[in-house]
Amino acid sequence: MHDYIDLYCERTEPGLWAEPLNALTNLAFIIAAVMVWRLARQQDRIGTDGFALTALLVAIGIGSGLFHTFANSWSMWLDELPILLFQICFIGLYLNRVVELHWYGVAFGLILFIVTIYGAAALPEHIHEASNGSLGYAPALLALLVLGLYHRVSHATAPYLLLFASGVFLLSLTFRTIDNAVCEQIPFGSHFLWHLFNALLLYLVSRAYLLNR
Repeated sequence: MHDYIDLYCERTEPGLWAEPLNALTNLAFIIAAVMVWRLARQQDRIGTDGFALTALLVAIGIGSGLFHTFANSWSMWLDELPILLFQICFIGLYLNRVVELHWYGVAFGLILFIVTIYGAAALPEHIHEASNGSLGYAPALLALLVLGLYHRVSHATAPYLLLFASGVFLLSLTFRTIDNAVCEQIPFGSHFLWHLFNALLLYLVSRAYLLNR
């Protein structure tokens, strides 16, 4: 459980401070969490949903920060699990509170999403390597595009917000994907930009939900 994991361009050696940019940019998730909390409070109620989104944003920032500091198996789990939980939480809340599906409709949507995650994970290893591991986020991007289209045609508040967030997601995934490819030109890589744009993305989707719950 204490093996050393080297996945990103910035890390060239073991050690707690081998990825300073990748570690420090996780503060963006904490900033996003504060902004989501403030928006929820402005609506005169935090609610369990606002609390959950805020808490998961904080968990993402802490978990990713730990992984880019310790770079081992247990910190990788702390990095990946909050991201998955945020995706499930957001999709479930949106389907229930915004689309107003019954519990079985929400359950079907979440099961379909999880199945696509497993489907993406089952693709050949060389495909995952070619995408630098970003392929695993394709189901989330697809889900966001679908919700974004619904958000637009349903005339929701800020109708283009989720579609704009989808564009931000695609940009952030691009920076994640090219990280190792740009090592020779940019020694510290581009993964830190994934953090910054992903924090913006998670704020945007949370905002779209909170404005329409």
